Amino acid sequence: MNTQVKPSPQFYLTAPAACPYLPDELERKVFTHLVGERAADMNDLLTQGGFRRSQNIAYRPACENCRACVSVRILADEFRPTRSMRRVLAANTDMISAEYAAEPSSEQYSLFRQYLDHRHQNGGMSDMSVLDYAMMVEDTHVSTKIIEYRLREEGSGLYQRPKGELIAVALTDVMSDGLSMVYSFYNPDLAHRSLGTFMILDHLRKVQARGLPYVYLGYWVKGSRKMDYKVKFLPQEHLMPRGWERFTGDSLYDELA
Repeated sequence: MNTQVKPSPQFYLTAPAACPYLPDELERKVFTHLVGERAADMNDLLTQGGFRRSQNIAYRPACENCRACVSVRILADEFRPTRSMRRVLAANTDMISAEYAAEPSSEQYSLFRQYLDHRHQNGGMSDMSVLDYAMMVEDTHVSTKIIEYRLREEGSGLYQRPKGELIAVALTDVMSDGLSMVYSFYNPDLAHRSLGTFMILDHLRKVQARGLPYVYLGYWVKGSRKMDYKVKFLPQEHLMPRGWERFTGDSLYDELA
């Protein structure tokens, strides 16, 4: 009988650095590597415990004086789109989405650069090269998909890769209990389409079709306005010290709607 014990993952702590979300705050992260045959199971377990994935690294905040980052997952079975969300769906009926293996393309990178140059000129990803982008997509040991969103074009066959202009992309992990949106980007010139909202709604439809319960959105940062959109998708659960707790956000939602 083989009694060899499989090694446990090793966790590490980063040095303090400026917080990208809240001024005058410092962030630290605890992280581990997602590699080997157990990577998918570890990614499930760690995501359910509040970690996020970036390439082959799983990380979560470990800040000394701040607990503003809260893991969020939407309850797909109970979710019903608001009136404004139904308008977003109606505005994008000419879109088609298709899932592929986690493989980058020059077309994706061109859209990625357009998005960064418009939305995140001074962010930590602003100088990412085509090689950096390829690593972001390909460097995964878990079940990861690229989801492309294109304008529907006549003449695309049933078994052909869809044609049409690429206007949004999501990098998504397929987990045992749902989908985790790792990163997404879109054409910033199409603000009227609310493509960020549309991609979340589309992920909810994909999760419902798979019979799975959750869409993981990563962290909501209370006090960061650019994160407020995440708490509009209700009902949802937030990971609190006692575990996942239901969040309805009635008063907060009224403020943000």
